[in-house]
Amino acid sequence: DDGWGTGTDADSSVAYANDTLQFLVFRTNFFVWSPSPLEDQSNFHAEVTALNNSTDTTTAFGIMCHLQITDVSYYFAVTPAGQYTIGKSAVAADDVFLTNNDTWANSDQIPVNQSSYRVGADCASNGALTFYVNGTQIASAVDTTYTSGNVALFVWSGEQESGANISFDDFQLTSLP
Repeated sequence: DDGWGTGTDADSSVAYANDTLQFLVFRTNFFVWSPSPLEDQSNFHAEVTALNNSTDTTTAFGIMCHLQITDVSYYFAVTPAGQYTIGKSAVAADDVFLTNNDTWANSDQIPVNQSSYRVGADCASNGALTFYVNGTQIASAVDTTYTSGNVALFVWSGEQESGANISFDDFQLTSLP
């Protein structure tokens, strides 16, 4: 749908291409996100199909929720290498991974180098955060720092310059009971 944040500069490009929202990242270890056109959200389930055209298996991508301002949110990240985390970002602070003792982890439930992934996230107003990949629950955490905010999609480039290429399609947002 129209209305997602787009733009291009020397570091990245977020643009509509082939009926998807395509993210290209030209720098290593660079985070780029696109906010949804939806207003403040709380207590919801979000899902999106991520089409993986990346050449770098350390590229991370997924959903952000309860986005307050730039870089203040929760995020649900997966890589084509089968790694994942639920993270929390804050102004002027290092990110905290709320799963796996503050580290990335591998999951045998995440297919390696798949051409597409269906990424899902529950962001409850009571602080419950649940991460899904291809319909399977991968991880959960509880944190009540943020209880509402915008939704966004993101790509975090890995170790390979110009190796991150993810297109998002079929975004859905539904209320949690």
